[in-house]
Amino acid sequence: MVAGKKSKKQQESINSKLQLVMKSGKASLGFKSVLKSLRTGKAKLVIIANNCPPLRKSEIEYYAMLSKTDVHHYTGANSALGTACGKLFRCSVLSITDAGDSDIIRGSE
Repeated sequence: MVAGKKSKKQQESINSKLQLVMKSGKASLGFKSVLKSLRTGKAKLVIIANNCPPLRKSEIEYYAMLSKTDVHHYTGANSALGTACGKLFRCSVLSITDAGDSDIIRGSE
């Protein structure tokens, strides 16, 4: 019971930090743009939904390891991640290039 409450509280905090990033910072949504930001070295943090396909997830993690970028595994599905970003569509992967006013990069470590 307590662990479920803590993970829900943590997810709410990640969601509020994501909303702040979308308003004040810069983030790119989608697989291709995330790979592009990882290859150029602009990504500071990559967030992957829990129902992202395994091959895609491992490819993103590999690129992130090469570029020394942190990866956060989002506990919700891709529809929840898209909603947390304030979009009306699903999003399985997003990369944060500029956190803006949010402390999501420090909080994810």
